[in-house]
Amino acid sequence: MAFEELKENTEEIQEQIHSYINTNVSYYKLWGFKVAMKSTTMILKFSLIFVCLSMVLLFCSIAGALAIGKSIDNYPLGFLIIGGIYLVITGLLFLVKDKIVEGPILEKFSEIFFND
Repeated sequence: MAFEELKENTEEIQEQIHSYINTNVSYYKLWGFKVAMKSTTMILKFSLIFVCLSMVLLFCSIAGALAIGKSIDNYPLGFLIIGGIYLVITGLLFLVKDKIVEGPILEKFSEIFFND
């Protein structure tokens, strides 16, 4: 009789372990899906903002180059001046890229992954 009770308890424990494992697997699948969707939507938002700002910057650059070119009566030189300005800005961004880019991105993704 004691052997039968032990056998029933063992079977019940096995069922509970299987249930626990299945629940954990389901939980981590949902958690992974949530993190993946948050990351994907954030990347999509930044991409759309980047495209819009790039278009604004492109047209403002062309307008600025034409205005500079008209004021000095040399359109190619106006475009070269704008190109030089962008070259200087790019050099400055290259020098401080770690502080500007990596820090905020790492912070945002850490917030998504570890705070939920």
